[in-house]
Amino acid sequence: MGKIITFGGNRLYGSVRIGGAKNSVLPILAACMLSENDITLKNCPNIADVTNMLEILDSLGCHTEHEGDTIKVNAAKATGYAMQGNLSRRLRSSIFMLGPVLGRFGRASFLHPGGCEIGLRPIDMHLKGLEQLNVKIKEQSGRIECYTNGLIGAEVHLDYPSVGATENIMMAAVKATGKSTIHNAAREPEIEDLQNFLNANGFRVEGAGSGVIKIEGGRVDKQDNVEFSIMPDRIAAGTYMCAAAMTGGDVTLLNVNVSHIIPIISKLRETGCEISIIENDTVRIISAKRPDEIILTETAPHPGFPTDLQAPLFALCCIAEGTSVIVENVFENRFKHAAELSKMGAYSMIKGRTAIIRGVPTLFGTDVCATDLRGGAALVLAGLAAKGKTTISGTDHIDRGYELFVDNLRYLGADIMRL
Repeated sequence: MGKIITFGGNRLYGSVRIGGAKNSVLPILAACMLSENDITLKNCPNIADVTNMLEILDSLGCHTEHEGDTIKVNAAKATGYAMQGNLSRRLRSSIFMLGPVLGRFGRASFLHPGGCEIGLRPIDMHLKGLEQLNVKIKEQSGRIECYTNGLIGAEVHLDYPSVGATENIMMAAVKATGKSTIHNAAREPEIEDLQNFLNANGFRVEGAGSGVIKIEGGRVDKQDNVEFSIMPDRIAAGTYMCAAAMTGGDVTLLNVNVSHIIPIISKLRETGCEISIIENDTVRIISAKRPDEIILTETAPHPGFPTDLQAPLFALCCIAEGTSVIVENVFENRFKHAAELSKMGAYSMIKGRTAIIRGVPTLFGTDVCATDLRGGAALVLAGLAAKGKTTISGTDHIDRGYELFVDNLRYLGADIMRL
């Protein structure tokens, strides 16, 4: 496990280009299994989770190539339906393979997926939705076996607008006979990106971005080679914006989709930051003083405040003037960073899913440990704002989701290095 060292106090200044979205590229890579086309994906982030997903595709018989921000996939000769245990446990997003593998082979075999320990994140809704598409499911010896004698379109209602369940059902339903409708579907921008990718491969999906998605299964418009660009990472963009706000920075973000980051823009304006939308893909944030308190933030499914930005915002609230309240409505165990931030002098009280944070003028560098992806990023941000040296261990979590994180922060003027 690597370490990141920061020496706080430097003001971030300059511009940073936001790469492709982790939460978009992973299900899209899984969806490549549905096609026999030569697929070229552009604007792909070079992160550990992508490397692991490519290993899963390779293990199932796909041919993959990865160079720079471009990934090429051809699944024409894929034959495997059983995901290796060591790979699925390493990557939470291995669950995205379930729908495509069932759609391709009518059978899938896998272990419960791994990933960050931020809550239960049960896969029940994935399985319940697939059962309605005529999938039989049984568990034996810790492995879940899914099979079907033919996927059949259905009306599927999700008890909660789960992103992963929505995506898995979409990817299976495009191979089903007949029409499917997903009610109470997740509305995140990544769902729209997946829809656009599926349609680029000749499938017929509409409604992504709303609560109702319709899929016309079993009909494919023949495509030749497919080229598709992954949407910008709204979570990475929000993280850099929080870093700028915490360091009194002046940072311009390039290659963003402004409509995707309205929730974090709104919250940072509450702190007194000046945020200018220069173009539809360019945003500038200027922080000229200590941030003001954020009275209340509640995480929620899109278009609410994203749970993946709760930890970076939490770090910001630790140095804000006044008392801020954050309610975590999505995951029940996503305040682990609070204990690590307290080692740096932060003051917070956690009760259930609510955090009350009293901002302090100064954090102090010390040794802390990342226990999950977004919490790890929050510790790095705290280190940038702290007095003295901060050593963050457990950085393999951060590498799962942030591309060139240390390099980009150093380019913006941070005193930061890897060990």
